[in-house]
Amino acid sequence: MRFLAAIGAIGIVVAITASIYLFGGFYNIAASVEDAGIVEWALVRIRDASINRHASEPPPIKIDDAETIQAGAREFAERGCANCHGAPGIDWSKFAEGLNPSPPDLKEEADSEPVQLFWAIKNGIRMTGMPSFGKVGVPDKDIWQIVAFIKKLPSISEADYKSWTAPPPAAAISSPPQDKPPIQNATPPAQQ
Repeated sequence: MRFLAAIGAIGIVVAITASIYLFGGFYNIAASVEDAGIVEWALVRIRDASINRHASEPPPIKIDDAETIQAGAREFAERGCANCHGAPGIDWSKFAEGLNPSPPDLKEEADSEPVQLFWAIKNGIRMTGMPSFGKVGVPDKDIWQIVAFIKKLPSISEADYKSWTAPPPAAAISSPPQDKPPIQNATPPAQQ
């Protein structure tokens, strides 16, 4: 009985100490400070467990289709994903270096299940800087195209990415109409 009372007392002391530490402002939340190993470990495990539990929507499109992958590259570029994650031939923006945790290199995430990538893009991830694309109205189809691009990312060349994301060529400017042939100076009929 004393053993259980001792465990209970230790539990209460730990809870009070943790509360004072966290709610007393002693835990530094600055992005410029690295998390303690145990905090980083816990956050990664919590994130992965949450994504695994909630990600269940199967792809409604073929994500290995070349057109889908190219459309995904365009969506990736247009939605600003390369700013934080980089892209073939494009470095991350300087501000991404200040994010904590730092954005993942998506080439390393390409082995994730498509449903996990879709869920993370659609819903975002709290306290990471990853926004919810679904919350801002990005259609599911566009998100699935981005997933298709990420799945193929390790094998996409810089040249392919640039050609897929290049703006469409401007419509050829039509040449101004050729001058009409000059009107012959017709003399008015003689007045009689």
